[in-house]
Amino acid sequence: MVSIRSYISVNFTKSFLTVFIPFFFIISLIYLVQISLLTSKIQISFSELLQLFSYYIPAIIFYALPISFIASLSTTLLRLSADNELIALFASGYSVKKILYPLWFISLLFSILLLVVSLGAMPQSKQLYASFKHIKKEEMAFNVIPKELGQKFGNHYIYMEGEKNNLYQNMVIFSQDRNDSNQIFVADNGNIAKNDGIFSLSLFNGRGYTFTPNVIQQIDYEKLIVYDTLSRTKYLFEPIKIFWKKALVDKKRERRLLFFIFISLIPLLSLYIIASFSIINPRYQKNRSFTVIGAVTLSFYTMASILEKAGTVYMLIGLIIIILLLGYIFFRKTVSRFF
Repeated sequence: MVSIRSYISVNFTKSFLTVFIPFFFIISLIYLVQISLLTSKIQISFSELLQLFSYYIPAIIFYALPISFIASLSTTLLRLSADNELIALFASGYSVKKILYPLWFISLLFSILLLVVSLGAMPQSKQLYASFKHIKKEEMAFNVIPKELGQKFGNHYIYMEGEKNNLYQNMVIFSQDRNDSNQIFVADNGNIAKNDGIFSLSLFNGRGYTFTPNVIQQIDYEKLIVYDTLSRTKYLFEPIKIFWKKALVDKKRERRLLFFIFISLIPLLSLYIIASFSIINPRYQKNRSFTVIGAVTLSFYTMASILEKAGTVYMLIGLIIIILLLGYIFFRKTVSRFF
């Protein structure tokens, strides 16, 4: 015989997956559009596209899961009510609290997951995304276009006629130092490489000329390496602890933290409110699932938006207490007094 915990959990899981998967793909499409806008500025491979998308997965989960929980919780309870299955359970001696216990446990797990995602994974993925863009922008600075004048590699002007087999063909390098000494290097071919964050230009089979007001010098070489000597900034990652510690002095980050915490607690905060309007007697009460889902979702995200714009710690604590009290009062008046 299936236990009541397994029975409720299985029904909720079916409803949740039915709602969550479409939401996940819809939000994924939104982020893919953002990635496509980035690819119009920088060139990336398919594997890098997947890498970029993976940085958005924590955000997709964070925004899709609370709405999916509200919708699936309401749908599950209303369907069980409409099919008279909850009535049968009540008639068999099961209390409404025992029926809600597995859902309470699920909502707790969801809130913990959302807290981990929002406070841990999202800041890290955001920094990884920013680091990726930083690296790509640096690489763009060394993307040499054939037969185009005025391109630079560090302090050197560079020109090449074409590219073949990942090698630049017929290259010319020009530079001038502060002592009015001009240098020109020509090479049959060459390439640009990056090692330990430092870009280098390798020239093969060429000649070099140094011009001063009185002397002209020439050298022949098989291989010449030119390093980028310009100082370039590195993207610095912040540990999670330091990242959120800045919320103590940065109001914007503090409000973002309050927003994340509130959204993460939606599964716990919404349980009694949703149950109050979703556990019904189908003979006497109407199914108002869409109204319940819409009203609760809109209310929660309105409060979250207020917290993000002008919230304080006391406001967050106050909202949590008020929502829990209202949910408990509604639940006692509409459900627990009858079932």
